[in-house]
Amino acid sequence: MSESVKLSPLELVPTTIRDLMQATLTSPGVTALELRQAVKTRAAALGGADRPMVDLPDELARYVTKVAKHAYKVTEEDIEELKGCGYSEDAIFEITLCAAVGASMARLERGLEILTHDSPSPAEE
Repeated sequence: MSESVKLSPLELVPTTIRDLMQATLTSPGVTALELRQAVKTRAAALGGADRPMVDLPDELARYVTKVAKHAYKVTEEDIEELKGCGYSEDAIFEITLCAAVGASMARLERGLEILTHDSPSPAEE
């Protein structure tokens, strides 16, 4: 009988998706890499991942929360508020991408964990 190999949920994500996620967080941009990483981490925590709730400036924390939990509720007023706080459209775009990546990957990881932990492996059947 062969032993099944347990993969972590993230290892089940296709390489192209992992590469895209990595590029979003590490490619040169108008926002600092640390800020993009913090936005992703906060959004992941809001998306249900076991991550720390990273502190962000109040206006960003509100926006990232909205993107992570209720993206369909983001309005032009939210964008204008960030612009009024000094964020450029490019910065807002990058922040939005990082928040969406963090929240979506957290949900994907949770779903894959359920599938990998609740499903019997072929050797158990």
